[in-house]
Amino acid sequence: MYPVSDRFLPRLAESHTPVTRVQLFRTDGSVVELEHTGGSVPVDRGQATRRTCTVTGADVSLIPRTPTDQLAVYGAKLRIARGVDYGDGTTELVPLGVFRLDSVEGDVTEGPITLTGKDLSAVVADDKFTEPYKATGTVVGAITGLIQRSLPDAAVISAIADAPIGARTFDIEADPWAGVQEIAAAAGAECYANADGEFVIATLPELTTTPAVWEVAAAEGGVYVTGSRAMSSTNVYNGVLARGENTEENVPPVSYLATDDDPNSPTHWGGPYGRRPMFYASSTLVTEEACAQAAGLKLKASKAPNASGDFSALPNPALEPGDVIRVVHPDGTRELHQVQSFSVPLDPAGGDFPITTISAKEDE
Repeated sequence: MYPVSDRFLPRLAESHTPVTRVQLFRTDGSVVELEHTGGSVPVDRGQATRRTCTVTGADVSLIPRTPTDQLAVYGAKLRIARGVDYGDGTTELVPLGVFRLDSVEGDVTEGPITLTGKDLSAVVADDKFTEPYKATGTVVGAITGLIQRSLPDAAVISAIADAPIGARTFDIEADPWAGVQEIAAAAGAECYANADGEFVIATLPELTTTPAVWEVAAAEGGVYVTGSRAMSSTNVYNGVLARGENTEENVPPVSYLATDDDPNSPTHWGGPYGRRPMFYASSTLVTEEACAQAAGLKLKASKAPNASGDFSALPNPALEPGDVIRVVHPDGTRELHQVQSFSVPLDPAGGDFPITTISAKEDE
């Protein structure tokens, strides 16, 4: 969860005035405070671009009509935040992301206008290779090189132990952001653009050992609105075989099979669920340890959908994908869930806050 003051989360469950802020950073260096009437910031760790945004407003002067206007918009960025007004003259805002402005459209005389954007990973993804590109060295170094190839001033924050990778040559037209994720997998990690517009290399927290950061309770003073639970075997695997073979560096083949070895798990390998493996291969994997890291990462993602939830709560802009939350249902049942996605409203009146989770367990 994004760091907030001690009074921020309790305030979300109380009557308060939401505060939202949208800033447009034009390419000419000017910054415009955007008056807005609504919009949202969807955040989904299952998407290649984790954060996107839609902002609605009434200022038709923002619609580019001349070449000069267009020059100031193409390449512009949006910075968005939401928070609370404490009613004592102070406010607390939480960043929701830095976005590349992708479109501005609307009725040129009456409005409204709509602005859309994607987080800065889209800049890396769209900068496709125009010549073969060779990534070597370590996970952090190779990822940093790929990101700063497109965004020279980008901050890359590593929360993992760095590890060597095998040389990986990407072909012309290949997606550099997909390459970033492939390299991160060699360390059992993922890479994403965070709410501050920085790039983070990190592992997905373990549901069973990570403390809950927020309680969504259906009780007086709670933030729970609605909720549902589901189980599905669609796209659920209980084993991952990761393989690496790097002929470019003459490294012999290596592999590792990671399985769900928890006998109490409904997807236990070899249990009633059977054996349902998936396969992953990359030339960046040159050791059995790297294969184990990658297989473990893929296994977390592939078995997680077996138990999931969809909830609606009062909006919490500080929430992050991967956070563990405690859900208390109207019947008193308590569960721990790991957050997959949510959408933060920019409606001044508040708005709905749907949350989808990727795994769940009883809260003992």
